Amino acid sequence: MLGVAQKFEFGDLQAVPHGLLLAQMNDARVAQHLPLLDGLFDLEAFLQAKAQRWAQDGLGHWAIWQGEEFLGWGGFEKESDVWDFGLVLTPEAFGQGLAITRQALEFAQQEPQIEAVQFLLAPTRRSVRALARMGARETGEVRYGGQTFRRFLLDVTG
Repeated sequence: MLGVAQKFEFGDLQAVPHGLLLAQMNDARVAQHLPLLDGLFDLEAFLQAKAQRWAQDGLGHWAIWQGEEFLGWGGFEKESDVWDFGLVLTPEAFGQGLAITRQALEFAQQEPQIEAVQFLLAPTRRSVRALARMGARETGEVRYGGQTFRRFLLDVTG
């Protein structure tokens, strides 16, 4: 995992122009992979919840940029006793998920509070080869927010 070129910038999610987030989250291609997105996207509630996680845990979701291009958002949030990695990309950035994840995991390796990372995949996400190549192992299904997800766990302590 080490040695990945740092080609993405992780920035303040609160600073993303609202129009970019609204366009991303209201795009049907994005929504099909977000079973917890029910109805219209509430931008203010979303930003408030994300700010609260940063205040509570000292870590949370970032805006992800490549130069001037907004690619989406993602990062780490504490769920019970494990850190969850989430990533929601714009349709134009769908092919960059693995590279972004690898860079984020390099960050996680430097954070002493993060020993393992879980990935919860919606049933619409069929391919899990990339997670397996990174060393994540499937641990079963979990219910979250009334939806079922496939759960994968990755030890990042090396």
